[in-house]
Amino acid sequence: MTRNVYFDHNATTPLDPVVREAMLPWLGIPANASSRHQFGRSARHALEQAREQVAAAVSAHPSQVVFTGSGTEADNFAIRGICSTLKPGHLAVSAIEHPAVMKPAQALLQRGWKLTKIAVEKTGKVGIRNLEEALQQPAALVSIMLANNETGVVQDIPALSGIARRHGAIMHTDAVQALGKMPLDFNAFGVQAMSLSGHKIGGPQGTGALVLDKRLDIQPLLYGGGQEKGRRSGTENIAAIVGFGMACELLMHRPKVEIELRDELEVGLRALGAAIFGAEAQRVPNTSFFAIPGIDGETLVMALDRAGYAVASGSACSSDSSDPSPVLLAMGISPELAQGAVRVSLGSGNTAQEIQGFLQALRGELSRMQTMSALAV
Repeated sequence: MTRNVYFDHNATTPLDPVVREAMLPWLGIPANASSRHQFGRSARHALEQAREQVAAAVSAHPSQVVFTGSGTEADNFAIRGICSTLKPGHLAVSAIEHPAVMKPAQALLQRGWKLTKIAVEKTGKVGIRNLEEALQQPAALVSIMLANNETGVVQDIPALSGIARRHGAIMHTDAVQALGKMPLDFNAFGVQAMSLSGHKIGGPQGTGALVLDKRLDIQPLLYGGGQEKGRRSGTENIAAIVGFGMACELLMHRPKVEIELRDELEVGLRALGAAIFGAEAQRVPNTSFFAIPGIDGETLVMALDRAGYAVASGSACSSDSSDPSPVLLAMGISPELAQGAVRVSLGSGNTAQEIQGFLQALRGELSRMQTMSALAV
């Protein structure tokens, strides 16, 4: 039987066994952190311990961490929550943002806001000049993701946030794909808001956080019992939050994906004629986004799945769309080549043997697809 190999860690990661063990006791305890009895006090202690763990992972103070139900909620909280405190004006987001940022930004158009998509260079980087041009019209809020979920390209957030501050704008960064793959320092980045997610780092799905500058004014998305100091009402999911905290605690001990593994993959991909997107820029070490000219990405993803390799055609959060990746189109990639895009995102458990097996399977599938295409002519 073919062994299934998981190469889709940017979509979600396997739950770490240590995280699972930390969560298990809280699945059987009636844990409401707002209750005053012993059960509630224990839940409150666990909640605050997890807050400290998440804060430590990004060099922030625990009081700056607001737990959410996902990275998507954290992004929405940042965009909508900040703008709700301001008169309708101008906001600027990069053209390569995740839908969790782009869609709430577009929704604000109905409330009188104006939106500028910040252009990116062919490498996938937001250049200094790109941001300066976007801010010729003063903006209240700028949002630029730290590491792109498709290409893995890393942005120079400290430099970009400095420009945003100079123009009087609040700066938010979606760091969901960066956590666990590169050092994060909330204060050094110079941002006022940073989104995180638990299930990208071996934690449970349904967990996220928004890290906030203490001076930032923000309106909650959810009103109710006033949890999270009134910033995010709703009874906290203690088991999941404990898991998120433990996943952050383990980051310093978990083996990192070695860049040599991705480099080995890309040597093989180039030998097959692949174009690798964002390869000229700094990237997180686990991500490779490529296309083989003339090969449809969705078809190749399904063929590789049958061969035992789980990869993606782009963002899992927009996988229902058959349109070319907006990220690649923003980078100036032709729609025809972008239609063939396939993403491999490695995890610490992947091996060089799996990389070689994948390349062999890919070679076989390409040969089969090209033969079928020739016969159809």
